[in-house]
Amino acid sequence: MFSQSVITTGLAVIQIIVLAAIGYFLVKQRILDGVGLDTLSRMTVEVTLPLLIFCQLIKDFSFDKYANWWIFPLLSIAVTLIGLVIGLFFLKFIHGVEHQKQFLGLVAFQNSGYLPLALIASLLPKDKAEPMLIYLFLFLLGFNLVIWSFGVYLLTYNKMQKFELGSLFSPPVVATLLSLVMIFFGLNKFVPGFLIKPLGMVGECTVPLSMLVVGGSLAQISLRAVDKKAVFLAVLLKMFVLPALGFLLVIRLGLPELIGLLIIMQLAVPSATNLSVIIRHYKKEDLLVSQGILFSHIAGIISLPFFLSLYFTLNMVK
Repeated sequence: MFSQSVITTGLAVIQIIVLAAIGYFLVKQRILDGVGLDTLSRMTVEVTLPLLIFCQLIKDFSFDKYANWWIFPLLSIAVTLIGLVIGLFFLKFIHGVEHQKQFLGLVAFQNSGYLPLALIASLLPKDKAEPMLIYLFLFLLGFNLVIWSFGVYLLTYNKMQKFELGSLFSPPVVATLLSLVMIFFGLNKFVPGFLIKPLGMVGECTVPLSMLVVGGSLAQISLRAVDKKAVFLAVLLKMFVLPALGFLLVIRLGLPELIGLLIIMQLAVPSATNLSVIIRHYKKEDLLVSQGILFSHIAGIISLPFFLSLYFTLNMVK
């Protein structure tokens, strides 16, 4: 079991790195320029991601079927807060306000969607994968609201600018809230399947597009200018300290197997690729984000299989 999970999770992370490498190659070869990269970023934030959220909620979610659905969005907020608190303890080692904000983003927000989806499909049998996918889906309700509201605010806020409440309602947040309102009032039943299918196809482009943006952003920065201490510390906290704390917490509380797995998985996955999309979309200078995403995914080839395999081994023993 240990060796199987090591291979599966390692390959999943490598596949994501390959997608980013394609974006890196396109920019380096000048097939894709800065304007094109901005267009891809805007398309991801304003079109494909909102459609992905809308279609998934309309098709799969029901308040009656998942009466305790609210637990998982709250759990996602708790996971973000744990990362944020840990990051704040080490903020004194990071110099510069913008560096500090991006450092906190790297530690607080994780690659919570498509990498866990791939891991669940690959690692769990069908009888456990089905409820686990539902848990993940509900978890993402809270995560998308947090990263596209507080995450955007954290990375883009400038004290010299007047804060606007509307800035918290980015397209992904609006799509989430609109979907929930429609489901609550039963309006989702009137959305025809022939409309959901093409919208869903566009939404499925979110993952590759976001990774192209990440890779392209990496190609536009100089690795010589990397703040090695900040990036190293972010990767250390994100990929080793947080999953270790999560592992101890889950064992201490004796949580159900799948809920414990969800917590450890979310604390063990690399930094969120959407951070790079946010930085580019709101035209902020990428000081740490892309490097942190890159190196956290590289570190994840080792750390992610280790923590997941350790958890699986423990549950087999029990």
